[in-house]
Amino acid sequence: MFKPLAAALLLTVAPWAAWSQMTPVGSWHSIDDKTKEIKSEIVIADNGGVLSGRIAKLLRKEAKQDAVCDQCTDDRKDKPVLGMEIIRGAKKQDGKDVWEEGKILDPENGKTYTLRLTPIEAGKKLEVRGSVFGIGRTQTWVRVAP
Repeated sequence: MFKPLAAALLLTVAPWAAWSQMTPVGSWHSIDDKTKEIKSEIVIADNGGVLSGRIAKLLRKEAKQDAVCDQCTDDRKDKPVLGMEIIRGAKKQDGKDVWEEGKILDPENGKTYTLRLTPIEAGKKLEVRGSVFGIGRTQTWVRVAP
């Protein structure tokens, strides 16, 4: 009797535990700064302690699914935005729930920025800070429910 009850409880609680992790790893909805609408879904992965993130879905109504990054100046120039790696090289800082030392690309203007990722609200949201010489902006992304 105890084992089936414990298994049922674990299956009920486990998805919520995964959803509320204090890590940037997972799927996120980016939010448009102006319209406050969901813009895209970004999937962040951990590759040996270094994070990378790709655009998994373009979600705005007017989004062109075949858009390319024509303003990019690196290896992503003229590559499809859908599936594009926009986060590269972020590493967890010792003793903190902060990932830095990476870069983030804005495929709308082709510019790359120094990156800081900070999970907030028990991992349900992610502060994404892009800056150049300390000047930049912070967006809040929302974790996609499992």
